[in-house]
Amino acid sequence: MKNKNVGFFIVGISAVIGLIILLFNMGLKNIVDQACDHGSSCVMHETITLQTSLSLVIAGLVFLIGIFFIFTKENERIIIKKVKEKVKKKKIDLTGFDSVEKKAIQILQRENGVIFQKTLMEELGVGKVKMTRLIDKLEAKQLAERKRRGMNNIVVLKN
Repeated sequence: MKNKNVGFFIVGISAVIGLIILLFNMGLKNIVDQACDHGSSCVMHETITLQTSLSLVIAGLVFLIGIFFIFTKENERIIIKKVKEKVKKKKIDLTGFDSVEKKAIQILQRENGVIFQKTLMEELGVGKVKMTRLIDKLEAKQLAERKRRGMNNIVVLKN
């Protein structure tokens, strides 16, 4: 429940309690008036007044708690959103690479760093053995890595 609703509920309860206290007070005064022969100087009248006052003070405190809940602010929800930084791609220094290695890196960059090994092999126009050796070289230089996906391999360009 919201604070306001709880506050109104508590204020309503305190009003009902106050009404019950006053009704009991009137009933007790009637009973004491009939039972006591001393009149208003009877000790029971003083006791009724003290008990009624104490009960009304407690009902008043409950009422104040309800007012407090009505006027307090709701707790705000704090939402923390994590934002991933875009990783800047390093420019790869291709000096010292042969033409097939350079072309493989360029194809990987064009394909956003991920390509099936078979597709890369077809684009480069090389055989299976040469493709395996080429990826082994790129892995040794920590430029690419081979990942197994079912019956296929995927070549991933490392950043």
